[in-house]
Amino acid sequence: MLFVKNDVTMNIEGAMRGARNPLNSWARSDSHYDNDGKYILGENDLSLAVRLRRAGSDHRKFLRQIIVSADITAPIYWWKEFDTYKVGTVANSTSTMHKIHSKEFERDDFSHDHMSEGALSALDTLIDYLEATRKKYVDTKDKSYWYDLIQLLPSSYNQTRTVTMNYENLINMYFARRNHKLEEWHTFTDWIMTLPYAHELIACDIQENDGESAN
Repeated sequence: MLFVKNDVTMNIEGAMRGARNPLNSWARSDSHYDNDGKYILGENDLSLAVRLRRAGSDHRKFLRQIIVSADITAPIYWWKEFDTYKVGTVANSTSTMHKIHSKEFERDDFSHDHMSEGALSALDTLIDYLEATRKKYVDTKDKSYWYDLIQLLPSSYNQTRTVTMNYENLINMYFARRNHKLEEWHTFTDWIMTLPYAHELIACDIQENDGESAN
């Protein structure tokens, strides 16, 4: 399972202003803020943005200046794949090392939405053991119990990170992962498509990339 909260998209105005710098064409800009403070791309600006987007990474540098921040909760096995996208992304995570013992373990701390009954039973047994070990560590501060927690923790354990990305990162993620076998990637790429002008600036060449997928 994967959840995205508190997402904010920033600096579309600044990015578009920069996109017009090479030809000094600022006078053609026709975008504006609406009554809700949302930046609305005008016909001229949107046309330019789409043309630059389609022209390739050398020409769409402005997309690296459209910033997205979000709180993402996902299992460790998903974060391992997300971490391949290091360039242009920044993340601050909840600390497993420092806070693993601070709350009672429960089933919803783990992604289990696709587990069979047998797997759920095994998970519940592990949770019981982790909780008993956690209590021993809290009572004794014996570091051996802490190591038991860290080394037994399964990759289904959920972690929350506040992540900063840009639209160029999201293009790469979208086309590399939208057909991935993990449902978490489908949830993530569906979220990408809710961002401002995602259809025009992120997935505008979707037909050209229909054959691409990740293993």
